[in-house]
Amino acid sequence: MDAKKFIDAVSELSETKGLSREAIILALEEAMKRAYIKYLGGGDDAIVTCTIDEAAGKIELAQIKKVVEEVQDDYLEISVEDANEGKKKAKYKVGDDYAIVCPIEDLSKVTAMAVKNNLRQRLSEAERSMLYEIYKDHIGEMMTGIVEKADERSVTVRIDRTSIELSRKELIGDEYFRVGDPIKVYIQEVKSTESADGRPSRGPQIQATRSSEGFLKRLFEEEIHEIYDGTVVIKAIARQAGVRSKVAVASLNEDVDATGACIGQGGNRIQKIVSQLGNGKSKEKIDVINYSPNIGVFMIEAIRPAVALGLNIEEDDKFAEVLIEDGSIPLALGKFKSNLALAKKITGYDIDFVEKSKAEELGLIFTPVEEWKNKAEEEKKEAERLAYIAKQQEEAAKREAELRAKEEAEKAAKALEEAQKAEEEKPSEEEMPEVVIKPAPAPKADVRPEEFPASAVNPAAAALAAEKAAREARKAEEARKADEARKAEEEKPTSVATTTTLEDLERELEKAKEKKTTSSAKTKRPRKITEEEVAKTPTPTATPAVPTMPVYTEEELSQIESEEAEAFDEADDYEEDYSDYDDYYDDDGRN
Repeated sequence: MDAKKFIDAVSELSETKGLSREAIILALEEAMKRAYIKYLGGGDDAIVTCTIDEAAGKIELAQIKKVVEEVQDDYLEISVEDANEGKKKAKYKVGDDYAIVCPIEDLSKVTAMAVKNNLRQRLSEAERSMLYEIYKDHIGEMMTGIVEKADERSVTVRIDRTSIELSRKELIGDEYFRVGDPIKVYIQEVKSTESADGRPSRGPQIQATRSSEGFLKRLFEEEIHEIYDGTVVIKAIARQAGVRSKVAVASLNEDVDATGACIGQGGNRIQKIVSQLGNGKSKEKIDVINYSPNIGVFMIEAIRPAVALGLNIEEDDKFAEVLIEDGSIPLALGKFKSNLALAKKITGYDIDFVEKSKAEELGLIFTPVEEWKNKAEEEKKEAERLAYIAKQQEEAAKREAELRAKEEAEKAAKALEEAQKAEEEKPSEEEMPEVVIKPAPAPKADVRPEEFPASAVNPAAAALAAEKAAREARKAEEARKADEARKAEEEKPTSVATTTTLEDLERELEKAKEKKTTSSAKTKRPRKITEEEVAKTPTPTATPAVPTMPVYTEEELSQIESEEAEAFDEADDYEEDYSDYDDYYDDDGRN
């Protein structure tokens, strides 16, 4: 076999079928084994092996027989003698497997056709297995395909590498398609490749539809962004494909009207959805209603376009009687009773319409619609109050948990800090000095009496001597302190000594007297000062005394006193003539 041609054929199959090369090789091996078992003609219980060497382009087929002492079934067993025939040394023993290799060239054309058919079957099974792995995660999603085949009974749609068949009941009303038309389908279910008994299933593996509630829900999500982003929620859907549908919606934002967001301005949004629900003559109608947790208010919305006047509801029996105006029965039932059927389906209650005249005739009393609405409003407020309380409790519990966690964290941090501080203050083994305790030396036993200290020989004499030594030490200390004080006193600055003699002082006094006399003679008489000038003249302040310091020592002062005393004694014998000085005391300076 040409290895290159074999590899090219495997690659082509891989690209065409969208399968891996390993899956194709495995399918070929299984097909070869089945064809070879059929070629042997002994039964399906034969044990065969098939080994494919892709690189070398070789296929090896072999039948496996069990080596036994005595052969009971020669189709499955072989004796020890036959297994070791022609061999110099026995190779096989009882219990071993004996392989009988079959060359590929020995196979007939019939076997080749069987291999081809088996391979096609195995590849189909591999495709279904692959499709299951791919689409099992796409359940509940919308996908777009191309119509491959269309007739009155079904439509075949190609999606990626597989084809899906839609029966008439999976389509919307009387819609029709042509080959090549794009089509949206809803993946409703993906079946496994094996049936309950473990055998491969030949039925459709991917179930798609256009008539389910899921298809309509995905259209609402695609066309209305408030539903896509979660502001408006679809609570329930009841649908009769091609006839009528009811969609219950609720808003999670008080500022957004749920039904208004779905219908759109002038109904433009809901019309886009209706246009995608089939292209037949009859168009599917959609009723968008407000959902309410109060079953009475919700039922009033569910029966629209009929108008309820009152209701009697038995919640235990899931039964409700609805009072309506006379002549409103056809509107309440709808076309083919679709309105009543959808109202029952979306609410889960069995509903019976009663006209007003008949109710009066039978004496039936109904709870007015206003009371149901007031009750729903009270229930809404109570629910909001309970939700607020629950939220506050949750926040309080959360704050308490956070506070507790914070306190525990602070305690843990404090404990860790104290542990670190204690660890830092604890000296390390290197810093701790090694304490070595040495035992006290034992007393010597060979001490002589003359070596004893004096205190031990005569304690009294030793005490007197110690006291005397202490007194002498105190005296020496006092003498030392006195000597230091005297030296400090001598180092202090003393009064300034002068070298001026007594004769020099007398001469200076004489000169000062003559200078004063001369200056007095030359001084003019001061002018007369007026009283105004006296008043303006500021009073002189007292001149602060200038501290003086002694000029003479005590010895010099005593010597000066003695000399002055001698001078006064001499003055008693001498009389000074002061007549020459009279002119200085004359007012006009004349005799």
